[in-house]
Amino acid sequence: MTDTTAQEYWEDFYRERDQVWTGKPNVLLVREAADLTPGTALDLGCGEGGDAIWLAERGWRVRAADVSAIALARGAERAAAVGVGDRITWERHDLAESFPEGSFDLVSAQFLHSPVAADGERDKILRLAAEAVAPGGVLIVVGHAGWPTWMTEPPSIEFPTIPGTLAALDPKPGEWRVETEEVVDREWPGPEGQEGRRADTVLRIRRLR
Repeated sequence: MTDTTAQEYWEDFYRERDQVWTGKPNVLLVREAADLTPGTALDLGCGEGGDAIWLAERGWRVRAADVSAIALARGAERAAAVGVGDRITWERHDLAESFPEGSFDLVSAQFLHSPVAADGERDKILRLAAEAVAPGGVLIVVGHAGWPTWMTEPPSIEFPTIPGTLAALDPKPGEWRVETEEVVDREWPGPEGQEGRRADTVLRIRRLR
C-alpha cells in the first residue's frame, strides 16, 4: 500500500471529472439481481450510485457506502433527481476501518479493487460483507479477472480469482449455497475506440441459515 490513504486517493480520483461513471448499473449486477425479490440492500464501494439507484428504482431500500464524499454527494443528488432519494441512505466508510451496521437481503460488491489497498484488505471486507447477509439473502461479488486486451503494457497486478474469493469467504456447506461462479468475457472497447475484450468474475452465494 502507498502512503496515500484510501480517502485521499478516491477523492482525487472523483475530483478530476464532474462525472466518472456512466450512471448506468453494472450489467453483471443487473443479470444476477434482476430475479431477486426486493428487500434491503447494501452496496459496497457504491461510487456515484448507479447500482444503488437502479436497486432503489426496483423497490429495494439501499444502504450505499463509499470512501469518497464527492462520489456520495453526486449519488445522492442524482437519486433525488430521479425520485428515489428517500430509498437510499448514503454513508462514508473506509471499509478497511469501518463497516455499515445491520443485515441485508442483498450485499453487493462490484469491482472492489483499489490500488491503495493493503494486502488481504479485500478478503477482510468480503468476509464482513458475508456476515452482513441475512438468512435467505445473497452476496454478489463481481471483479475484473484481467486487463483489457487492448492494453499492450498493463500494470503488474494480480486480480482476484473465484477460487481465491471462495477461499477467503470459506462458505460452510449447509450454511451457504453457491448459485453463480463464472468468468464472463465481454467486449470492452478502449478510450480511443479500440476494439477489445475483458474478463470478469461473477460470484453469487446465498445464505441458507
